[in-house]
Amino acid sequence: MFLTRIGFNSKAVVNGDITQVDLPQGRQSGLREAQEVLAGIEGIKFFTFDERDVVRHTLVQKIVTAYDRFDRLKQEREEARPGSLPPPAATVAQPRTPLAPKPAPPAPAPTPLMPPTPDSSASS
Repeated sequence: MFLTRIGFNSKAVVNGDITQVDLPQGRQSGLREAQEVLAGIEGIKFFTFDERDVVRHTLVQKIVTAYDRFDRLKQEREEARPGSLPPPAATVAQPRTPLAPKPAPPAPAPTPLMPPTPDSSASS
């Protein structure tokens, strides 16, 4: 994380859009996690913009507002659902497991238009 590399007398600005998330359901974005973990630390500030701060085409602004409203209603329904658990106060980042390499695909069988490969001619 680059935030741990900030030197003396320096400043850093991190920006992002917490609505621009394409993670699988149940996974929290790093930006949202940083907001939770770093909230209340002196010297760190978070600024939240809304549709009034974004200068866009009027129709795009209406679309953004509609999705914000949809997200709020969806969250309210989930929180009101009987038996639902409250959201965790903060999540702990889990170490990522490296992906195993995929096995190489088998060589295609020779056809009359394709000469045999060195591996396929050995079995003849």
